[in-house]
Amino acid sequence: MARRHDPDRRQRIIDAAIRVVGAKGIAGLSHRSVAAEADVPLGSTTYHFATLDDLMVAALRQANEGFANLLAARGALTDPDTDLAAELAGLLGEWLGGDRTGVELEYELYLAALRRPALRPVAAAWADDLAARLAARTDPATARALVAVLDGVCLQVLLTDTPYDEAYARDVLTRVAGGRR
Repeated sequence: MARRHDPDRRQRIIDAAIRVVGAKGIAGLSHRSVAAEADVPLGSTTYHFATLDDLMVAALRQANEGFANLLAARGALTDPDTDLAAELAGLLGEWLGGDRTGVELEYELYLAALRRPALRPVAAAWADDLAARLAARTDPATARALVAVLDGVCLQVLLTDTPYDEAYARDVLTRVAGGRR
């Protein structure tokens, strides 16, 4: 039998892993569950991702890209005339608005990094990248503090299942930024 050329298979496997984690959590992730979700042979998942950690790293990178794309689309972080705290609060509102599956997935994968060291560099890279972008508008220490506040607000909203309060987030971010615009 001829081997079927399937250039999108790796991406379909990553997408399937994200859906599995979204539906069943990290505990439901296995090569078998991903293969079934992607409708590919089990050997394809292990060919592209030798370990589950490899697969989770790819899924976390993809989830990070979603936030980075949202950040880039807003573009206001590069405009020194915009109110930084208001822009970040709006960004967070957009990220948390609507379907939270992607946000929940991202945080579930971040928390998995506590037990899976392979995920730590990817989680750290996201925080470092965001801090570097924010440092263009403020100093590096304040930029890292803003990232911590954004993470904290997201976790509080997700864990308490409360609605996102943009005015509160803007106020807290303004305090951390020292009133900087």
